[in-house]
Amino acid sequence: MKPPPHVQFHEDLGLLVWRPRGVINESAVNKIIAFLGKLEGSSNKPFNRFTDALAADSIELNFRFIFHVSLFRRLSYAGRPPVKSAILAVDEAMARYGRMHALVTQGSPLKVRVFDDRAAVAKWLGVSKETLE
Repeated sequence: MKPPPHVQFHEDLGLLVWRPRGVINESAVNKIIAFLGKLEGSSNKPFNRFTDALAADSIELNFRFIFHVSLFRRLSYAGRPPVKSAILAVDEAMARYGRMHALVTQGSPLKVRVFDDRAAVAKWLGVSKETLE
């Protein structure tokens, strides 16, 4: 299965990395969600997720879309093993959307946290900082 642009799957580390570039819009999010669903369906082991939003130029999303995506992810991942999803964001809009995603998925197997420091992400995910660069 070929990942979308700017996505890497480190099977050995159990880590999916998405580094969006340019504009983060509904189309970009829908592509990563579709790939994530296929990967979850074909993977034998649960895997963590890391979104490195530092190279994104702008964000063209809204709260309604984020709410629907978060609710969809919460429901589609129900009953599966817990995984961590780290979002690295210094842009305030991206951080707000990340916190909203964390709030909507709270209580589900998706443990979402927003960070502004790559070293903290690495520690939480249990991987090296170099892996995330």
